[in-house]
Amino acid sequence: MKKLRILSISFFLLFLSNSYLHSYSSNPKEFVTELVNEAMSKLADKNLTKEEKEQFIEEIALENVDINALALYTLGELRKTFEKQEIKNYQSVFEKYFLKSLTSRLSDYSTSIFEVVSSDKKSSNYTIISSEVIPKDGSPKIKIDWRIYTKNPEKPLIRDLIVEGLSLARTQKEEFSSILSSNNNDINILINKLEEFVKN
Repeated sequence: MKKLRILSISFFLLFLSNSYLHSYSSNPKEFVTELVNEAMSKLADKNLTKEEKEQFIEEIALENVDINALALYTLGELRKTFEKQEIKNYQSVFEKYFLKSLTSRLSDYSTSIFEVVSSDKKSSNYTIISSEVIPKDGSPKIKIDWRIYTKNPEKPLIRDLIVEGLSLARTQKEEFSSILSSNNNDINILINKLEEFVKN
């Protein structure tokens, strides 16, 4: 499970806010801008404890990321071969795994500048928001494309991030596929590995 921490820099930019009841704009570009700017502010707030930041992350992730859809995507076509209860068990542990991944590196990216570069509406269901993260320490800027799901135009949801051309969702899918193929496509093995990550 060497790549289980793939959800690091980018997803940390997603999920902090001054209140879990806060709602962001329904416009995808403004949605990303508002969410990330608040994230940067909270990550840099020295008055908040690590535990408080972790709580913000979890609350905002649950509200603004389509975690269930991401869980199903990471299983690929194999999801059609599993029992409903197996899928339910997997989605439950995937959510815990996802949230722990977000809270594992709280302070790494609190001193950066975030800029939205462009917005490209691909269809009524998807908009790609292109952005850049510019570290203040002089490190190279990071290009991030946000895949925003807009089937409900009043409630945009984050489905994926493409960091320097690398889809985080696809990378996770490939990792899980490797685990499954090495274990006779036994979803319970994957579930156990995710549970181990959550416990450690």
